Parts: sequence; structure tokens; C-alpha cells
Amino acid sequence: MAYWPGTVVLVTGAAGFIGAHLVKRLRALAAEVHAVSRRPQRSRDGEIWHVADLGDAGATSGLFRSVRPRLVFHLAGEVTGSRGDEVVRATLDNNVTGTVNVLAAAREHDVRAVLTGSIEEPRPGNEFASPSSAYAMSKWAATGYARLYHRLWDLPVTVLRPSMVYGPAQLDTTKLVPYVTLCLLRGEQPRLTRGTKLADWIYVDDVVDAYVLAGESDKAIGHALDIGTGVRTPAYEIVERLYRITGTRTSPEFGAAPDRPHDIPQVGDIAPAADRLGWHPVTELHEGLRRTVNWYASQECHE
Repeated sequence: MAYWPGTVVLVTGAAGFIGAHLVKRLRALAAEVHAVSRRPQRSRDGEIWHVADLGDAGATSGLFRSVRPRLVFHLAGEVTGSRGDEVVRATLDNNVTGTVNVLAAAREHDVRAVLTGSIEEPRPGNEFASPSSAYAMSKWAATGYARLYHRLWDLPVTVLRPSMVYGPAQLDTTKLVPYVTLCLLRGEQPRLTRGTKLADWIYVDDVVDAYVLAGESDKAIGHALDIGTGVRTPAYEIVERLYRITGTRTSPEFGAAPDRPHDIPQVGDIAPAADRLGWHPVTELHEGLRRTVNWYASQECHE
């Protein structure tokens, strides 16, 4: 079980959406946090930053040798919903090769690992549906390698598969929640698809709770766990809620943008996470969206 005060923790992808929230939480728990990014970053919560290319096996091992972490949270990767073949190489290099290098370094330096998978991987919750994107394929392969390292070399590794994560400080403003929120706050009309896609929407703080518990629970080692709410919600409902929360008087105009092809409705099977981690989501959808809108509104006021 992790003992956070003074525990040396390495977080890859720490400049990303979930990674930044996780770093903040770990620092609040008094862990010594070493954060990794591809580019130089400025410390915000007392974390120590490192620039590293996880695609380089030697550099990755050297990073582990230098930091000497007890635990690594691996969130770095190429996140894309593109169905084009132009992202195949990037997802392969970043999500598969990078993950294998982290697993190998963790084994070499005797470090426990918590990896980030995807709800889009073939899994029991979607009846093992084939991957519908290069991203989903790469995450499925990375999870397979995590299982291999656990099975063959007894690496203590857990994979968490978050569903559709939303919340404050999601800086990729092409994602639905920040995109629509910012449009409405600026008095603009968002360009929307039909909004029929079903997804399992999970608030970022609840996801961070799961990561912290995964770093503590021996019962989760060797398992891949869905992290979601277990509820499918269509995108149009998210949009309509955002209109109400922002007090927008106009109605959303669905269908102006094309739907993304080959989307598969995804919902988390959260019973295993409850069993292995003692985890369950606590943030109700409307409350999570309200907090998110309030955060973006506060940022708009300061610009």
C-alpha cells in the first residue's frame, strides 16, 4: 500500500488534462512528484519537471534511474479520435512503443506501474468489439503488453480505462464540453453534429480518485479496470445541459457538422473497479458540468 507523504512518484503525460489534475492531487497528499513532459514546463504545485522522450528506451531507463520512483503513473500518449491513417504511426510510436519502454524501465528498476488504457479497447463491456480507431488499437496493444509484463515477469501493473472524461482545465478546446462551453460563454453558436453518439461521461476528479486508489491497492495488480459511471448519455443531452447551465436562450442547432464514422457506444463496467479499488464515481453529471462551466467562465473573466 502506498504511503504518500514523501513517496517518490513519477507521472508521465503530466502536462495533459488528467495528468495535471493527478499531479495536483498527489502533491496535496504530500508525495514527491516528478512530472514528465515532451516540452519544458513550469512547476505549479511543487512538482519537479523532467523533459524526456519515452520513445527512447535508453532515455526512459535513465529517467527511472535518476528519479528512483516507487510508483509510476503512465498517462503520456498520442490522444486522437481521427479515423485517418495519418495517425497510425504516431499512435504506434507513442502509445505502444512508449508504453513498452515504461514497462521495461519499471521492471528494471523495480517500480510499480499504473497505466492508462481506453474505454474504446475491446473488452467485456463492449462485447470485445474491434477497435474503431488507430488510438483504440494502440491502447489495446499497450494493455496487452502490460498483461504480458505482469504474467511473465510479475511486474506489479494496473491498467485503468477511463471513459469520456470532462472537467475544468481541459485545454483541448476541440473536445465537446470545453468547445460548447466556450462558444456559449462568448455568445457564439457551436457547430454541432446530430449529437446521437452515446458515451459514458465521467468527471475528472472521480478519475483521479481511481488513479490514487490504483496506486494503493494490491488487489488491482494485474487487472484492467473500466473507470466510468456505467451510464450512457447522448452528446445532445450534454449540449442541452450546457445551454441551460450557461443560461443561453437560443436552442442548439444539431446536424451542422458531420458525425464521426465508426463510433461505437461505450459504457464502463464499473463493478470490477468497485471490487478491486473500492472506487465508485461520486460526481453527478449536472454538478460536474456546472463546475466545469464555472471554471471556464472564471478564465474568460480574467482574459
